[in-house]
Amino acid sequence: MRAVDIIVKKRSGGELDRREIEFLLGSYVRGEVPDYQVSAWLMAVFLQGMTIRETGALTEVMLKSGAVILLRGHESPELRGPFVDKHSTGGVGDKVSLPLAPIVAACGVQVPMMSGRALGHTGGTLDKLESIAGYRVNLSPEEFRAGIAANGFAMMGQTRDIVPADRLLYALRDVTGTVESIPLITASILSKKIAEGSDALVFDVKYGTGAFMKTIPGAEALAESLVSTATAMGKKVSALITNMNSPLGRKIGNFLEIEESVEILHGAADSGLDELRELTFALGAEMLVLGGKAVDVDEGVEQCRRAVASGKALELFLANIRTQGGDPDKILGECGKRRSPHRTLLKARQDGYITVDAYRVGLAGVTLGVGRNRTEDAVCADAGVILLAGEGDPVRRGDALMEIYGKDQGCLAPAAEALGQAVGYHQTPPARAPLIYGRKQI
Repeated sequence: MRAVDIIVKKRSGGELDRREIEFLLGSYVRGEVPDYQVSAWLMAVFLQGMTIRETGALTEVMLKSGAVILLRGHESPELRGPFVDKHSTGGVGDKVSLPLAPIVAACGVQVPMMSGRALGHTGGTLDKLESIAGYRVNLSPEEFRAGIAANGFAMMGQTRDIVPADRLLYALRDVTGTVESIPLITASILSKKIAEGSDALVFDVKYGTGAFMKTIPGAEALAESLVSTATAMGKKVSALITNMNSPLGRKIGNFLEIEESVEILHGAADSGLDELRELTFALGAEMLVLGGKAVDVDEGVEQCRRAVASGKALELFLANIRTQGGDPDKILGECGKRRSPHRTLLKARQDGYITVDAYRVGLAGVTLGVGRNRTEDAVCADAGVILLAGEGDPVRRGDALMEIYGKDQGCLAPAAEALGQAVGYHQTPPARAPLIYGRKQI
């Protein structure tokens, strides 16, 4: 078998069998097939697509390219399941995982969460967690299981031993223009999520300017692929299709999003948190239903509300910080105070009702130091943006719209210019699409 023959077959629209996919990826992980041939294969997949059967085979081959964290078989009174996780396809201000995991854990579902880092305009859960001094995301399987047993959830990053094929392919996709491929996205997400040991999965598939999928039909196609492939692999699964045309919440940045997560867990009544709270509870309800802890999503939402109101979710959030090396008392003391010293304000250029473009805000965040253009770039924990007015709000010329915090003084002016371009002004209140467009489940 030769790599070039597999490339030509896929380039011509043929369906690859498992043996061919296994040969190509196995040889690549072992260093026997060069980057340029795998890059050619990725472009062929990008252009020709894959069948559900091919996507499932690709996911399984990637999953088995490295270690898997086993939760079943390690059950104890503390590590008992059900094990349910959530994955977002990425956005701006999307810190949902941070409050969601302790809320769901407080309701009796255990959450094994393997997360990623910021790349491009989208934020990364690991970077947000590492803005907490001492917080460790590089956990061994034993530490991961122990954290779940102790607090109902644990948060970790992908190690070199877990799904190495995905780590190698993702780096190539990023530099070959093949990121926005539904089968490649599906296999990348599912191989990691199944490797972490979940029984069931809930997906937040985003559409809009700040999402990989810009249109609702694109998001629906990705949701269908994720649900169908995961179901075929024996997982219980559902997906919500959600709007990412404007940032989620009012704070965008690494520590700023930790701070806003604490506000959600405190049950803060700020109307700027309404959509973030709505999505967090909606995804939590899906997780509780799949985990058998709620009969329907309405009951699941009510359980999430009670977990916050009782203080149990915040208690677990702080316990997890302590377990993974941080100081929860320090975090609580820093909320509302910890900011980069490099600061400026963005003011309204005219009267009107505003819209805020998520993609432009995300790109400005990269300039400020919130995100990265390359995986090796550093991020600034204290950089970010606070929206003082949000989507649909009325403003007057000269009103403060955003507080802007940068990694240094030099980044502030270009970021402020980009953020100014992210704001649209309208004479009448703009029509607002629902936050949650729809749901997919088999």
